[in-house]
Order: sequence, then C-alpha cells, then structure tokens
Amino acid sequence: MGKRAAVIGGGIGGLAAAIGLRVAGWEVTVLERSAALPETGTGLGIWPGAMRALDALGVGEEVRRRGRRQAGGSIRRPDGTRIAVIDVGRLERRHGEPVHLVTRPVLLAALAGALPRPTVRFAAPVTDPGALTGAYDLVVGADGINSVVRAALHGDRYPLRYAGTVAWRGVADVDVRVGGETWGPGRKFGVTPEVPGRTNWYAAVALPEGHPPPVDDRAELLRLFGDWHQPIPRLLEALAPDGILRHEVRDLTPLPSYVSGRVALLGDAAHAMTPDLGQGACQALIDAVALADCLRDTDDVPAALRAYDRQRRRPTQRMAAAARWAGRLAQARRLLPARDAVLRLALAAGPPA
Repeated sequence: MGKRAAVIGGGIGGLAAAIGLRVAGWEVTVLERSAALPETGTGLGIWPGAMRALDALGVGEEVRRRGRRQAGGSIRRPDGTRIAVIDVGRLERRHGEPVHLVTRPVLLAALAGALPRPTVRFAAPVTDPGALTGAYDLVVGADGINSVVRAALHGDRYPLRYAGTVAWRGVADVDVRVGGETWGPGRKFGVTPEVPGRTNWYAAVALPEGHPPPVDDRAELLRLFGDWHQPIPRLLEALAPDGILRHEVRDLTPLPSYVSGRVALLGDAAHAMTPDLGQGACQALIDAVALADCLRDTDDVPAALRAYDRQRRRPTQRMAAAARWAGRLAQARRLLPARDAVLRLALAAGPPA
C-alpha cells in the first residue's frame, strides 16, 4: 500500500498532523476551506504536554521564542477579593516546562512554515470525504467542531451539546500585567496578557440555549461586568465593537471511536470540548503526534488507526468531561462559598499538563 494522506482542515491539528505524517514518510496534502492563514486571533495557552508535541514536530523552540511564559495569577470575586492563587511555578516544577502564551496566528504560521508550500491547498473545501478514500491511503478529519468527516463516519448520532453558557472573547489595547479570572454568580471574566499594551480577554455567562443575542455586545458586557474590579471596566471601555466575538459554547457527545478503516478524526472533530481548561488546541497537537507515531513503519493503516484510537480516545474524553465540569462550576448562582471551596481544592490538585 502507498503512503498518500489527505488531511481535511488546515488548522492547528491539521497542520501538526501534516508535519508528523511527512516525518513518518507520508506524502501529505492538506485541504483547507479558508483562502489563507488568519492574520488576527486571540491567545492560546500551550501546556507542557502540547509543548512536547511541538518539540517532536520541530517547532517548539520557535513557539517559545515568539510566545511568552505565563505568569502566575489569581481567581477573584467581583469585588477583587481573592478566591485562589494560580501557581504556575508548581506546574513548571512538576513538568519542567511552564505554560507558554502564543497567539493563534503565530502558532499557525510556525506550523505552516514547517511544511513545503504546496502541501496546503487553500480555498479547497471538502463536502464529500468519502470521495477521497479512493485517491488516498489515509484520510484525516481535522476539520473542527462542525466536522464533515465526523458526520460521514457517524451521521447525527453523536450531536453537539449546548454547554449552558454564552461566551465573548477578543483582544484589547490595554496593558494588564497579571492574568487571571474573576468569578461571580453564573458568570466569569478572564484576562491574559499578550504583549505589553495588549491583552486577551474572555467572558462567559450562564444563559438558556437560544437566548436572544444583545443588540450591542459591548454595552451588554459593560452591563454584566462594568461594576467588577479593575482592570475589567477599563478593558471593556477600550473595546472596539467590531472586535468582539460571541458564540454559544458547545461540546461533543463522546464518540465510540475516532477511526473507521483508513479514516481518522483528531482535535475538535473528534472531541470538541468547552474552553474552560484551555486544552482544545493542546489536545489537537498531542493527537497529531500520536497519530503520526502510530502510522510510522507500518503498512497496516487500519491497525495503526485502531492503536491511535486506543491511545487517545479515553484521555481526550476525560479531558473533555473535566472541562465540562469546570464550566458547570462557573455557572453556579447559589452556594457560592461552597463553589469557591471546590475551586480551591481543584487548583490545589493541580491543572492538566
């Protein structure tokens, strides 16, 4: 059997899979529906396990150079009093690596730069993944939360689920030295410094599914969070209305398998999770390296994909369940002292690496 692979989706997981497969001896074509890599985007936290994956792909040092180490922070109440401390030093002592903050465009550019230019075909949407299986020996679905590859494998039997919150996010030209989150009744607000004078922010509010969107997102955020402690009001005042992204948060009903024959899913296509643990991009990177490792030095693609499924499905589904639980905790409107105690215990146990 030959070694020709089609990767559907040129996001973080798809580009990482392409690099890993090429190193493993595969000829790879990435089919990406967008016309080009994005030039703007919010920040990502790259945890130690994902940094090891980037090292295996040969781009870890570039990401370290172009990103920055995450500083410690706190989780606070709306009046600014502290609930818990985020001990990033403990994570580094345990795993020998801090969390690195990098913007999505920078990470995508680093991954794309490790591939020969003809590898990625932009403006190439795929509507029928089955048509590719005759031309390629492997098809990888890295096409995100609304994956057409997943739909081809599983139909509508494992749908997306509303996670109970509406989220807003963006970047503000405000200098915030220390990141962290603030938790109030049924809502939270987080900030992550990107570079001096520029800060990533996000907000989540517990709302029923289909809740009518506000006429003015900035005004709604000021109504919900404008009387919270600084720098939140200052950051909201600085927002440009056209720079605010809003969406209902959803995750994926757990799949019984990430593979079928010579087709594999990875990243959000396989295990879309809520953003509460900041692990979506990280798990996609780890998936990509695991997939390439399983396909190295073998001609039995279905057996290699079954090994990949055994290696990655349970850990990623546990991570997704933990993220959903963390999101539920943030939705609490009553018994807030008990919620805060649970949050402190969870942080003391240590974050996922």
